[in-house]
Amino acid sequence: MKIILLGPPGVGKGTQAKFLMDRLSAVQLSTGDLLRAAVREGTELGKSAKGYMDRGELVPDDVILGLIGERMQELGDKAVIFDGFPRTVSQAEGLDSLLERLNLQVDKVVELVVDDEVVVERLGARRSCPACGRVYNLMFAPPERDEICDDDGTKLILRDDDQESVIRNRLQIYHKQTEPLSEYYQKAGILVQVPGDGKVDEVREKVAVAFV
Repeated sequence: MKIILLGPPGVGKGTQAKFLMDRLSAVQLSTGDLLRAAVREGTELGKSAKGYMDRGELVPDDVILGLIGERMQELGDKAVIFDGFPRTVSQAEGLDSLLERLNLQVDKVVELVVDDEVVVERLGARRSCPACGRVYNLMFAPPERDEICDDDGTKLILRDDDQESVIRNRLQIYHKQTEPLSEYYQKAGILVQVPGDGKVDEVREKVAVAFV
């Protein structure tokens, strides 16, 4: 089974992906990990990707799809959860073409749906320890002492990318570039929408229903 998780930043895709990995014995396929590995190993695609990255440019879709294709051939029939890809309809079309050549297909797309204000509140509640890097959430997983790291006593900080203006900008980009995938996969008949604004366990139970 090949699965895509959709949803805005901060909706909990990573948490639900880990749950599905355990439930389905699935492999999480991260395009970021693929890129770093290819560059580190010096493969042809890795060399091509490194050139773009060194120039500060986005790695083209065809290079990303090439890396995905190589990995999919290695994985064969194993269940796969796509992480961070596709982000646009054109990438989704490219992925469909790639999988078709491999006699595979996307079987299920789970979209975690949540209001923008919930995302802003969740991400705005994140705090990080500048010393050890541990991340807390004042709503769901707060430190024992108010905004003080449990591990080393360092004062926690609000990272720049968790500032409200940055979060709202990320949401705008998501709505413009990635949200159209919802309609794309709905037309394909493989989209399941799950409310993502409940507790982690509640959302997990709803995600599980999609795979019954």
